[in-house]
Amino acid sequence: MRLAILGGSFNPVHIGHLFLADTALTGFGYDRVILIPAFQSPFKIGAEGASPSNRLEMLMASIPGDPRLTIDDCEIRRQGVSFTIDTIHEIIERYRPEGKPGLILGDDLASTFEKWQSPAEIAELVDIIIARRITDPVNAPLAEFPYPHKALNNELMSVSSQMIREKISSGDNWRYLVPPGARNLIEDRFLYGFTRTFNEVPVAAEPEKDGIILAETIIRIEDDARAGLSASRFMHSRHTALMAWDLCRRFGLDAQKGYLAGIAHDMCKHMGEKELVRLARADGGGSTKLEKEKPSLLHARAAAVLVRRKYGIDDQDILEAIRCHTTGGKGMGDIAKVVYVADKIEVSRQGIDPVLRNMSRSADLDTLFGAVFNNTVARLRSRELDLSYGTKRLLVAMHKRNKP
Repeated sequence: MRLAILGGSFNPVHIGHLFLADTALTGFGYDRVILIPAFQSPFKIGAEGASPSNRLEMLMASIPGDPRLTIDDCEIRRQGVSFTIDTIHEIIERYRPEGKPGLILGDDLASTFEKWQSPAEIAELVDIIIARRITDPVNAPLAEFPYPHKALNNELMSVSSQMIREKISSGDNWRYLVPPGARNLIEDRFLYGFTRTFNEVPVAAEPEKDGIILAETIIRIEDDARAGLSASRFMHSRHTALMAWDLCRRFGLDAQKGYLAGIAHDMCKHMGEKELVRLARADGGGSTKLEKEKPSLLHARAAAVLVRRKYGIDDQDILEAIRCHTTGGKGMGDIAKVVYVADKIEVSRQGIDPVLRNMSRSADLDTLFGAVFNNTVARLRSRELDLSYGTKRLLVAMHKRNKP
């Protein structure tokens, strides 16, 4: 997969950021752009605005249902001032892109590139893409840049995060300069000095049609998952959805089903034991001894019930994938296998054997699933954790299948 990186403070994210990412996708044929919010930019030390966690959540709320875009919180997790060279090393190590990743820079930052940490090494590791922020190529050509690079022929947009912050704090018009999800968070959390006037009433969403999987339904589920889960748990869910999307496309499966199951698979992870038990019982499966001892294992079954009841999703491939993502199960279908794999080895998970991630690019589905399943069982046994009933049944079935 060909990847490009777009970093920044995103304080807040605005339409210019997303338009720039979209232009890089279409202009240079990348499969996905990774948006990386800085914990503290070396170029904006002391800048006022939202906290790193709020900026991250605004980004997550701004790209629902678009598998061409993803977010990585590596710089926020590292904390402190972020250096691009460290981020590039981590992205290459975890994502293993096809060829060099692209690094999108505004021409305002390109002029200071020589002052960055290890600029020559950066130029060796990535394809530098310089986008127009402050120059017009006709009247003011880009200044000479000392490293190989590509110029992105993007339209100039007269919008900046600083301008938006000033508009919000002064009560000026700003709402359609940011994506709707980010706007909702700014208003709900009163960020950047926002104050609500008496005539601003939130608009209710149109009801969904039962049994029909529409893009709006996926976005609604994604928004609900983001609202209910912690930022890190939602990040995992979206990476799972994206990997499920990619694997489904590789194996000729319905990518929309994979994405929906991936984004919804942990929707009930935050629920208390009583709520998990109540929802899980609705599938008629009872509870095993291990589930009674560890009710948190019921979150997968509960999520399948919730998705069916609340969003009218009756597709059995999707429901099975959600229900089986934790323990697996005998006779799993292909979508369920894909989501199980994606849940276990998506890029934000730490300590994953690189061999498994490499297999996701080359092995057939059954071989990949078997390797990931066996690796998961081995890890559980190494920690002396009990195996679920579903896992045991699947182990027996796989053993019989592989027996000469």
